[in-house]
Amino acid sequence: MTLAIFDLDNTLLAGDSDHAWGEFLVEEGIVDAEEYRRANDRFYQEYLNGELDILHYLGFALQPLANHNMEELLTWREAFMEKKVRPMMQASASALLDSHREQGHTLMIITATNRFVTEPIAEALGIEHLIATEPELVNGRYTGEVAGIPSFQDGKVTRLDDWLAAHNRTLEGAWFYSDSHNDLPLLKKVDNPVAVDPDSTLERFARDNGWKVMSLRG
Repeated sequence: MTLAIFDLDNTLLAGDSDHAWGEFLVEEGIVDAEEYRRANDRFYQEYLNGELDILHYLGFALQPLANHNMEELLTWREAFMEKKVRPMMQASASALLDSHREQGHTLMIITATNRFVTEPIAEALGIEHLIATEPELVNGRYTGEVAGIPSFQDGKVTRLDDWLAAHNRTLEGAWFYSDSHNDLPLLKKVDNPVAVDPDSTLERFARDNGWKVMSLRG
């Protein structure tokens, strides 16, 4: 069965859930506002520039998970979904997902954003398969460390290859939709790469290589 794979942030969502989670933590007074926002914005700009040290960033991003118990985190996440994520959900993205469902494709999200943030988003979009960066969980509490390989840049390819092997699947005929040049390693591997509201680097590469370029923004 053909895979239809989607990046999440700034592709299916009209915004970045990882950065928005940081903004939510600031707005709710859960983290130090000035220091956290400054770091959150700096890391996001490094990501946009293709300069992000993913392990350095995750050391920052996963620390709030380690600082609080699961009950608190789940309560905050529910509020985050309503306040930050649902306004970023796009009818055009839902229509695109439905078009692949109608063709009998298997839908998957692959994202560098951690599973704690993205799992309820995948559920809200009706997508069963999610590959995300895995925050380490020990005895029901997050440690602030990463479990395994972050699904970022070449790590997306590695994590997807592991999933394909475990499920006895291939990338034959697969689609991958993304907005970011950070996803070029995976875009180059699929039969149907699609640049969605792409950054300038990805748009240039996509047009030079005859890839489809589209927008989901209203």
